[in-house]
Amino acid sequence: MNLQSLESELKKRLDFPYNWGRKQSDEWDRKTKFIYQTQDFESLENQCKDFDNELRNYAFNRWLNFWSAKAVESIFVSNSLVKKEDNPFSKTVDFYISEIPFDHKSSVFPRQFGKRFDYCLNHKKLLIEWLYQNQSQQGRKHLENRLFIIFFDEKNGEHWKLKTELSLIKEKIEDYLGNFSKDNLVSLNLDSREILSDVIWIKA
Repeated sequence: MNLQSLESELKKRLDFPYNWGRKQSDEWDRKTKFIYQTQDFESLENQCKDFDNELRNYAFNRWLNFWSAKAVESIFVSNSLVKKEDNPFSKTVDFYISEIPFDHKSSVFPRQFGKRFDYCLNHKKLLIEWLYQNQSQQGRKHLENRLFIIFFDEKNGEHWKLKTELSLIKEKIEDYLGNFSKDNLVSLNLDSREILSDVIWIKA
């Protein structure tokens, strides 16, 4: 994956408002499934030209989230500590870090958690427990090891825009892997399952 080229394409999304208009639905997911094969923004716009504003925004948002997450995966698996999961359809494992399986979840700073950024930094375990209980409630819900990539824009609160900053994301992930130790992971016990998790902050 050419991260520099993809970052340039993702940044073209910044010219449009980030409005979902509605919650994700199977029907609208089917109507916008072309986002998985569309990496450049011009092609995305062309395929959305007959959509109303709501559905177009929905497609733009899914496209950004999907390709940013694919870039995150690519950054991880390019590191010697990391091995990609062989099964591309696995819902619980994206890759292994030092043989430890992880699913990764990219997310904007969760204002619903009701706490400030500094509190989250100092109470990482509480934040992670909340994320497990409140995110990915449909097909992606599981109680397995998960690595959370959380975007926080301190200045403007437009956390979603940081998903386009692939160079910054790469720098933060490489820093994390350079200091990776199983002993530093957060250990949880949810529904009698032992889970290993952590947070990587992408902050600007």
